[in-house]
Amino acid sequence: MTGQGQALAPGLYFVATPIGAARDITLRALDILGTADVIAAEDTRTLRHLMDIHGVALGDRPLWAYHDHNGERVRPKIVAALAEGKSVAYASEAGTPLVADPGFQLGRAAVAAGHPVIAAPGPSAVLAALTVSGLPSDRFLFAGFPPTSGGQRRQWLAELAAVPATLILYESPKRLQALLGDLAQSFGEDRQAAICRELTKRFEEVTRGSLAELAAAYADRAVRGEIVVVIDRAGQRVADPAEIEAELRKALECHSTKDAAALVAETMGLPRRQVYQIALKLAGDG
Repeated sequence: MTGQGQALAPGLYFVATPIGAARDITLRALDILGTADVIAAEDTRTLRHLMDIHGVALGDRPLWAYHDHNGERVRPKIVAALAEGKSVAYASEAGTPLVADPGFQLGRAAVAAGHPVIAAPGPSAVLAALTVSGLPSDRFLFAGFPPTSGGQRRQWLAELAAVPATLILYESPKRLQALLGDLAQSFGEDRQAAICRELTKRFEEVTRGSLAELAAAYADRAVRGEIVVVIDRAGQRVADPAEIEAELRKALECHSTKDAAALVAETMGLPRRQVYQIALKLAGDG
C-alpha cells in the first residue's frame, strides 16, 4: 500500500497526474495523495480511480470537487482548510494543474492568504508533445486553445505567426481540420509542425510534416482523442540593409548602441549580432 508516510506540512499541493498511462504518476505524487489532510480534484471519479489503481486509500479524508463551475463556492472552503493548518492536495483531471486546467485562482487565493503553495511536478501534455515533435525545444510558447470562431481564430493566429519560438496549441479533434487550414494560411504552407494525438495512451500517434501536408493528411479523416499541435518557429526575416539602418538611426537617437540594436532586432525579427554590427558601424561613423 502507498501513502503511509509522514504527515505533510500544511500548504496547498498542486499534484500532476498522468495524461494517459497510469504508471506515469510520480512516487512523490502518490505520497502526497496518501497523506494530505484534504484532497480536491477537478474530477473526483478520475482521481479516485487513479488512487485505487495505485493502492492509495482515501480513508475518512474528505475529497472535494473543485473545477471551473464551482470555484467561487469551493475555493473559500479550501482556503479555510489551509487556515486551519491542514495540507490540501489538488489534482486536475489529467496533467499539470493550471496548464489549461483549473488551479490558478485557487493558487492565487492561497498565496494572497499567506499559505505555502507547493508543486509536485510530473506529466504534462505540453512537454510530452514538445519532446516527441522533433521541433526546436530551446524556446517555446504554450498558447492554449485557439478561439472557436473562425474570424477570431485567424486574428489570434496572425498575432502568433512571427513569434520566434516553437508554438504549442491544444485543439478539439472536431476543429483540427479548420485549425490546420487557418495555420497554413496564416503561417505559410511550408512551416513545419507535428500533430500529437493521444500521448502516452494506447493509440498514441505523432504525424509530422509541413502545414500543407498535415492539412491534406487530415482533410477527410475523422479524428478522436486529445490533440496537441506543435508548430516550428517563424524563419528569420531577411530585411533590406537600408531599412535596418533607418530603424537603427531612429533608435540611436534615444538609446545606447547595444539597446538600440536589441530593440531593432526584436522589432524586425532579426539576429541581434547582425543588427549590433550595423549599429556599431553607424555609431562609429558618428
